[in-house]
Amino acid sequence: MITMDQYEYIRTAHRVYGKSIRQIQKETGHSRVTIRKILEGEFSEYKRRSVQAYPVLGKHTDTIERWLKEDREIPKKQRHTARRIYTRLVEEEGYAGSEVTVRRYVRQVKAKEGMDTSRAYLILEPECGQEAEVDWGEAIAMVRGIRTPFHFFCMRPRFSGRPFVRAYPCERQQAFFDAHAHAFTFFGGVFPVLVYDNLRSAVEKVLTGRNRIEQDAFRKLRSYYNFEARFCNPGSANEKGGVEGVIGYVRRNFLVPVPVVDSFEELNAHLLRSCLRHGSHRIAGRTENIDSLFEREKGCLIPLPAVPLANITLLETNVDKYSTVVVDKNRYSVPVSYAWLKVRVELSIDGVDIFHDGRRIAHHERLFGNNKWQLDPQHYLELVRRKPGAFDSALVIRRWREEWPACLEKLLARFRQKQGDTPGIKDFISVLMLYRDYPPEDIEAVVELALENSVSTSDGIRHMLVYSGPEEHFEPLQGWPATPVPDMTRYAGLGVIR
Repeated sequence: MITMDQYEYIRTAHRVYGKSIRQIQKETGHSRVTIRKILEGEFSEYKRRSVQAYPVLGKHTDTIERWLKEDREIPKKQRHTARRIYTRLVEEEGYAGSEVTVRRYVRQVKAKEGMDTSRAYLILEPECGQEAEVDWGEAIAMVRGIRTPFHFFCMRPRFSGRPFVRAYPCERQQAFFDAHAHAFTFFGGVFPVLVYDNLRSAVEKVLTGRNRIEQDAFRKLRSYYNFEARFCNPGSANEKGGVEGVIGYVRRNFLVPVPVVDSFEELNAHLLRSCLRHGSHRIAGRTENIDSLFEREKGCLIPLPAVPLANITLLETNVDKYSTVVVDKNRYSVPVSYAWLKVRVELSIDGVDIFHDGRRIAHHERLFGNNKWQLDPQHYLELVRRKPGAFDSALVIRRWREEWPACLEKLLARFRQKQGDTPGIKDFISVLMLYRDYPPEDIEAVVELALENSVSTSDGIRHMLVYSGPEEHFEPLQGWPATPVPDMTRYAGLGVIR
């Protein structure tokens, strides 16, 4: 290896001081060939690597090249892979070398013949206000103290790069549609083209090329908002690389540290604030920040419909013997008087409303997952009062007792002690029914007061609840004429009543 010092000495000795190659050879110990190369060319530590020989594969290279040339006339999905070439060489030609050598030679031939363009990408310049990319990501948050996995929807315009992110407990179609509605509201319009993976919420079947059979519900969404959907080729996430990058950015920046929230509403408020703050960010290679680019972009969007899409799923079902209806493998309670009757269910992204004869009989927060029960204790109190022996084992009561304040448990014990077990339970249930008409904090304050004053009946509790409120003060009426003073003299002749 020739160092820079040696290079400088040899060229200076020859060119400046006129020393011969023979003299320099004696002084440096380098061969005449090396010295001549130094005198003829520039210094370089890089030594060009000679083309690797293929001592084992060599006799098979013509075969490989022939197979690859024949592949030009064959459909892409039936052409040789490097793996298939290797197995054929082993089976048909008796090749004894490694698969790695075969793969290296195949890459070399394809590059030379211009047959492999799969690893090359075109630089694309997005058109203002025309396209946005859509995808889902996954993360965790602490929701009400519980480590909760969630999914987040992301829509990113290709031109401005302004992200919209919203969290959901799942990636169901209804969540997918709800996210679109919120995204369009956030952007103030609809992008003419949205780019997707082949996700099941939108695609029923993948056909050849870019042809797809779309889900009917997704076509309804597209038709309502008047955008066109374009789907990536399977396994080609680079076709929507912008939103893929945003998903990673959201996880690393919007969701670090892990958010601690009480609800998904609070989590989404946090994500929305983060999206808006991101507007000052400047994408690499751009001279303007995201907010400036979006100002130019928003005027190109399709206007929003006057009325948002009703993202409600309707279904009819029967109430079972447990006074519940089953929706998406989860159960929701109704009052026991509706057992075995047919009801109508309106299913939104976060709520379940149950109707009978046009009247709403139950509302629940929607459950996600499988085999969960959403039970309202008030739906079962009449039944429990008729069957007080089931009080301690009834699931709905056991769940409620895990949450209700200690004062109710003390009141129950007092009722049982003073009235007896069965009458005490029945009378205590009457207290629980007060939750239908009064705020919980008022009931619990009165219960605390009743415990202090040895009140041991539901009637006493109800009386205290009714009359424990603040006194009402009435202001005198203004503007009314005064009542005239009666003239008592005209009654003097009527005599005296004895």
